[in-house]
Amino acid sequence: MKVAVVGATGLVGTKMLQVLTERNFPVTELIPVASAKSVGKEITFKSKQYKIVSVEDAIKLKPDVAIFSAGGSTSLEQAPLFAAAGTTVIDNSSAWRMDPTKKLVVPEVNADVLTAEDKIIANPNCSTIQMVVALKPLHDRYKIKRVVVSTYQSVTGTGVKAVEQLFNERKGIEGVMAYPYTIDLNVIPQIDVFTANGYTKEEMKMILETQKIMGDDSIKVTATTVRIPVMGGHSESVNIEFAEDFDLAEVRSILENAPGIIVTDDTANLKYPMPLDAHDKDEVFVGRIRRDESQPNTLNCWIVSDNLRKGAATNAVQIAEYLASKNLIGQAVEV
Repeated sequence: MKVAVVGATGLVGTKMLQVLTERNFPVTELIPVASAKSVGKEITFKSKQYKIVSVEDAIKLKPDVAIFSAGGSTSLEQAPLFAAAGTTVIDNSSAWRMDPTKKLVVPEVNADVLTAEDKIIANPNCSTIQMVVALKPLHDRYKIKRVVVSTYQSVTGTGVKAVEQLFNERKGIEGVMAYPYTIDLNVIPQIDVFTANGYTKEEMKMILETQKIMGDDSIKVTATTVRIPVMGGHSESVNIEFAEDFDLAEVRSILENAPGIIVTDDTANLKYPMPLDAHDKDEVFVGRIRRDESQPNTLNCWIVSDNLRKGAATNAVQIAEYLASKNLIGQAVEV
């Protein structure tokens, strides 16, 4: 299968190449794509060297699938060009997520909505992905009424510049600033820009994307997203109100048997999910599972996942795997 990775030299693009290798996706020809300044440079994939090509040249090569991680404006401009050539695009930016004509997909939750006609498929926001993986099996059993989520998000979610800022500050070196404030020994209660209602765009993504992915606009969501000085993954404190009461043992069993989830919840031995444990893993880790004793039918839990993997690269590759398994790609035709 011909696979293009657009944004191949970035933090997420590099992770996508790693995940494609590890999961042994059937790549017969890799087409790495990056900005003009990177064209002609070489990257290594499965012990072979590949030259980075331009978007124009990549489209001419007619890849079966193009996995994008190159920013929203690039996706808006270039994804339709690939789609017009018969390529299925899986886009990691926010460009297409809330477009009513595009599917927003987390494979464990709603892969069954995909068809061969879907030529541009949106990969959700990282913090939304890990949350809905845990919410979906519980919603199927108890029906969720409302979710209150506070996030503790890794600097890797901002990119290489943010990682440099953190480590420069840790070493006492002045350098690039991805954030308007120091991040080391600090937390910043702002991710993305503020909107008119006082929420940030990241918070609104979690609210709107959750409803779209779960296919249920009746689920009320409120979010506070926070950047913290860690690597390895995002953490979320999630409070879930159900329409009916639940059995705590059954909740644990549902989560333990749900796809893509590892329950780490042994408080007697101080076992609970942490970003260090999730780093470079594909699963969503759930712990601190307990009843909210302040109101009925309400559960508290703690959800952790590697934002560069399940929150971005792995989810995109899983979408491609699903499409391939259902013979929905690999038959690119000229249009």
